Amino acid sequence: MSIECANLRAGLAASRSLEKGRGIAGLLRPVTHFPKFVSNPPQPNNIMPKAKSARKPNAALMKPVQPDDTLAKIVGSKPIPRSEVTKKIWDYIKKNKLQDAKKKTLINADDALKAVFGGKKQVTMFEMTKHISGHVN
Repeated sequence: MSIECANLRAGLAASRSLEKGRGIAGLLRPVTHFPKFVSNPPQPNNIMPKAKSARKPNAALMKPVQPDDTLAKIVGSKPIPRSEVTKKIWDYIKKNKLQDAKKKTLINADDALKAVFGGKKQVTMFEMTKHISGHVN
């Protein structure tokens, strides 16, 4: 049977149903089949979902580190956490406009940063963290 023929038969059945006064309800079939499983079954009332605990900071990142003399010119000589060292370096970079204008992942070193970066005049952000880790104890 072609699609046009099937559509025609369905249309005739619908019009007959409407002629007999059944209305649209006559077009609807009763549901006789239910799925065997439910994707999200209801949980019993006595089981509550676990509440998310607050995220704990990484202890290794919060441990104060001592910057050497070269890095101390930029971040200060007091022991501070590694995360603060990175923040202070970025503040220094932004204050002195040392981020490359065309490629933002590159840092152009001035005299103070060139000593930290091992004499390189330009490094990527990812190399920067590697160079900084050599200047903290």
